[in-house]
Amino acid sequence: MPWIRTASLAMFFSAALAGAALGQAKNNVPDIVPGAKPVMVEHVKVHGASLEGNLEGDAADRDVLVFLPPSYGTDRARRYPVVYALHGFPVGAEQWSKEIHVPQTIEGAFAKGAKEMIIVLPDSKTVHNGSMYSSSVTTGDFETFIARDLVGYIDAHYRTIPDRQARGLAGHSMGGYGTARIGMKHPEAFGSLYIMSPCCLSARGPGQPEDEAALMAVKTPADSEKLPFLQRAQLASAAAWSPNPHNPPLYFDLPFGDKQQAVLAKWAANAPLAFVDQYAANLRQYHAIALDVGDQDSLRTDTGKLHDVLDSYGIANTFEIYSGTHVSNVAFRFQDYVVPFFSKTLVFNPPAH
Repeated sequence: MPWIRTASLAMFFSAALAGAALGQAKNNVPDIVPGAKPVMVEHVKVHGASLEGNLEGDAADRDVLVFLPPSYGTDRARRYPVVYALHGFPVGAEQWSKEIHVPQTIEGAFAKGAKEMIIVLPDSKTVHNGSMYSSSVTTGDFETFIARDLVGYIDAHYRTIPDRQARGLAGHSMGGYGTARIGMKHPEAFGSLYIMSPCCLSARGPGQPEDEAALMAVKTPADSEKLPFLQRAQLASAAAWSPNPHNPPLYFDLPFGDKQQAVLAKWAANAPLAFVDQYAANLRQYHAIALDVGDQDSLRTDTGKLHDVLDSYGIANTFEIYSGTHVSNVAFRFQDYVVPFFSKTLVFNPPAH
């Protein structure tokens, strides 16, 4: 079979590799806002029924960070909207919390005038470093985990406003992909979307041909851990998008040899720019949709294409290209744009029933 490569694979991996290689340490940090009141942080485990029995053995009990606003402990009759924020590849929720500098940036947003809300960071890291927020027998159904299991847990354990118009979904890079994917499929769960520098919007290819031997040699999680970023990303993509319950020990197919075309077709079917047309009616149900990306981010082109598709269907959305790389100003964006966006677009008073 001929080797096939798409530009979007190279663009995503080069951008993400730059961030991973630096530990995303190049993030700029907003100054502490004077007078900001402290946010309480809770570390909880959320059981995902939709993740049970996944073939690669990823935990069905997921670590979740819950950020409760300053008034939560004192105003005990008050209910709050919730924003679910999704991390990227290859980090988990704990590392992403440091990259976007929460709770400082949440506290800063509130101090600068954003209405108080609960913010939730779920961990979706897997054996190969990322679930792609997809539905797979190999990794488990992370789409449903976010939209149903996690939302259900938070509504049951915290004083939320249990209504889709009081729930927002946001994410960066792989999390931006997850926000687009889950948002398109689950308008019953969320009322507003904020898509940050989304990866993987276009159909992707297998990467460098010299990857084949290294990837085909992987038999255990320990083998995967020894691989560089790019190769692990391909394993994560395969686990999410080309699962195969009859192909142990990894239970997925890679885009090599006589399976290449079939696997690439499955990967293409998971590209939001390929399936967005099917979900135009769902996207129209959102109160607000925002997209942003750095002007030095190679994901800028595809993010712009998603904005253009939404415009072509008359789906209201905003799109901003800001000064920065893939990771450099994400903490600023979270404080000054993401939290204020949901402050303006979510419902803050429980609807009458």
